[in-house]
Amino acid sequence: ISHILSLGAYSLTLASGILYSPVTTAKWLKKGFTLNQYDETIAYLFSDKKLIDNHNKIHISRLPRVAENGAVVPIKINSQFDKITKIYILVINNPHPLSAEFFLTPAVEAVVSARLKMAKTSEVIVIVEADGKLYRKTKKVKVSINGCGG
Repeated sequence: ISHILSLGAYSLTLASGILYSPVTTAKWLKKGFTLNQYDETIAYLFSDKKLIDNHNKIHISRLPRVAENGAVVPIKINSQFDKITKIYILVINNPHPLSAEFFLTPAVEAVVSARLKMAKTSEVIVIVEADGKLYRKTKKVKVSINGCGG
């Protein structure tokens, strides 16, 4: 009887979709990082959702106007939006524009830091997903030395 109960619980778990597959999730996440064009990446990540340009609640710091070495460009992002679930960092002129995707719980303070590789002078785009809406802020960085292998 216990074997039948275990099988029944497993079937219920499968049917309800509770099982989490890191392999499937990894494949889904990987595609965003392999796309070659900014517009294609935006379309893949956000479909037809509107991006709202907002300059007040997204703060980009540590990102220099001129990066001496594109291999290590620091960035720090914080935001005061409520219910933030994701923060994306994209570099338009990189071979693969999506540089980072952070999954957050609304219970934590939205502060993330990273070091970007930048192939050449480009706009860095930060997109914050908060309360079901997408907010975008842009900052241009001039790169003196290429950081993506060229």
